[in-house]
Amino acid sequence: MLELWLETVSLLVGLRKSFKFLSSPKFIGYALIGSIATLSAIATGIELKEVQSLERQTQSAFFNWRGTVAPPKNIVILAIDDLSLRQGEFYDPKKRPFLEPFRTTTWKRIVYAQVLEKLVKAGAKVVAFDILFVTPGDHGADDDKKFQSAITKYGDKAVFAASYELSQMGEASIMQLATPESVFQIKPNTLGLINFQPEVTGNIHRLGVQPPAESGLPPVPTFAASALNVAKINYPKPKGDGIYFYGGFDTWSNAQQLIPFYYVVDPDNWNSEQLQGGKFFQDKIVLIGATAASKQDIQNSAVGRMSGIEIHANAIATLMENKSMAGLFANPFQQGIFTFFLVGISGGILCLLKRPTMQILTAFGMAIAWFGIGYVCFIYTSTILPVAIPTIAIGLNGIALLTTGSIAAQIDKILLRRTLERYVAAPIVEEIVNQPDNFRDLLEGRTIKAAVLFSDIRGFTTLSSRLPAKLLIQQLNTYLGGMVDAILEYQGTIDKFIGDAIMAEFGSPVSRGEKDDAMNAIHAALNMRLVLMELRKIWQTENKIPFSNGIGINYGEVTVGNIGSSRRLEYAVIGDTVNVASRVEGMTKDLGTDIVITGTLYEIVKDEIDAVDFGEHALKGRVGNVRLYGVIGLKGCDRTIYEQVQNDLTRHAAVIDILKKGQLPTRRE
Repeated sequence: MLELWLETVSLLVGLRKSFKFLSSPKFIGYALIGSIATLSAIATGIELKEVQSLERQTQSAFFNWRGTVAPPKNIVILAIDDLSLRQGEFYDPKKRPFLEPFRTTTWKRIVYAQVLEKLVKAGAKVVAFDILFVTPGDHGADDDKKFQSAITKYGDKAVFAASYELSQMGEASIMQLATPESVFQIKPNTLGLINFQPEVTGNIHRLGVQPPAESGLPPVPTFAASALNVAKINYPKPKGDGIYFYGGFDTWSNAQQLIPFYYVVDPDNWNSEQLQGGKFFQDKIVLIGATAASKQDIQNSAVGRMSGIEIHANAIATLMENKSMAGLFANPFQQGIFTFFLVGISGGILCLLKRPTMQILTAFGMAIAWFGIGYVCFIYTSTILPVAIPTIAIGLNGIALLTTGSIAAQIDKILLRRTLERYVAAPIVEEIVNQPDNFRDLLEGRTIKAAVLFSDIRGFTTLSSRLPAKLLIQQLNTYLGGMVDAILEYQGTIDKFIGDAIMAEFGSPVSRGEKDDAMNAIHAALNMRLVLMELRKIWQTENKIPFSNGIGINYGEVTVGNIGSSRRLEYAVIGDTVNVASRVEGMTKDLGTDIVITGTLYEIVKDEIDAVDFGEHALKGRVGNVRLYGVIGLKGCDRTIYEQVQNDLTRHAAVIDILKKGQLPTRRE
């Protein structure tokens, strides 16, 4: 019955409103969204290592996607590179005596004295050594004294590396501060800590760090801060501790701001077009450090492997240009709360969408959008947002809803299909299941054209009062089963059972076209005739009273939709066409035949059938006459079956008359 479509939908809704909803795929989807949001927040709030790693990897990706940014022009790296390390090979006491300090594996410190003097005289704002001079040199005290002499004269323009280091004494770990002060007399304000703290990824993301307070070590400025302080360059207090990397390992060399160390002591290079006799270094921050791999100062940074001195250059530029990277939130707890609401709200928005495909596409759109927002904030405002986990979580929301929504849709389709297939032809079921929106429109009500069929058992009231109830119901169900199959075979829709009567439509809810709908109704009626003939033979062999029926069919406009109250709705087909079909079915007894159609239907199918014209007749409760036709069969058919039906109707009428007169045993007897 058509009302069962609505009942099926209502049942599904009811199940989700009851405790059974807790096990439905949609509820599981909502629960997964809540779980994803909660777990994302917890993982973020407790700073789970895997979460930190993902976020740091994302930040590294942002730097790499952005590409290289031109570094500040006033930062120069004097690189102890492979070329400089090989200069000792070219020493010539007559032609290249200046290369004498480079002859040994560890250079003489006099060369650092020469470089410091030349750079300060050239106008460098500061000369920062990323070299630990914490032990006496390998070339004797006189060599150290020459360096000390230069420090005494020009040390106020220099910065010297210091480092805190862990040493193991028995089972105890002792942190010590290594400085040049044990060898050289330097001003305290010229020390700079060169330590960086790698992240869980092993990469350096943050500015130089101080030793922990519990170590008891004296505070020392970071190498970057000390270089800027000595250079007397004012810079705002950093808003965060992240380094803004300007590019990869070749950033300063591509900008022609990385100079081989030996250029300063080589007269030809010192007076070259590039260095211009030292004018190149005027007002520059000059950083001296190793870039050669053999010096083992190659570090893992946020943008890949680079030398420690290049990381210091990025740190100095970050402070000087106020680009330090800072998180949006003050602590991990706040970041976790933000993640929870971001993921939860996005999940809630996804739940408002009905179709799983739209949910997954929207989820991916949201994830990409948030990823883009994180990138823009990171690159252009130096603000670090939680990006990796929210992006993944939003994507997982979409996947969860797509999966559970698809499962729910399949379950709904299966339930709907199983119900409808009992009452509606399989092709129509597929259309309803695959086009639920059209079905919903139909439920809201509309006017369509359809063929309406009514069928009723002759004398059923008399039979029901005379036959045992159990036997009557069994025989009735057998009859109705056969009739339903006959109707469904020709794409009819079982509207309802009214006791022993059947109401069906052809063209509702899915029309095949006027001619096809009309002919399907004719074919179904003829099919019902054949099925009933076979059932009568079986009943006769079982010594049961065979049923006979009457079928009335009309074609025209009908109104379809949900009708009823808020407590009880029924999908109904109403209108004059329905009323006429019902009255025509009642006329079959008076006309002495089993299938009667109206003139409206006959005009559509007259070229396809043989029929008997019964003329015009008045129908009960309706003004005006209706022309009626008795269906013999398809055009050119054998009339044997039709004639047998007429005989069966006559015999059945006689049996009913006998039962009415009480001449056969009743069920009480």
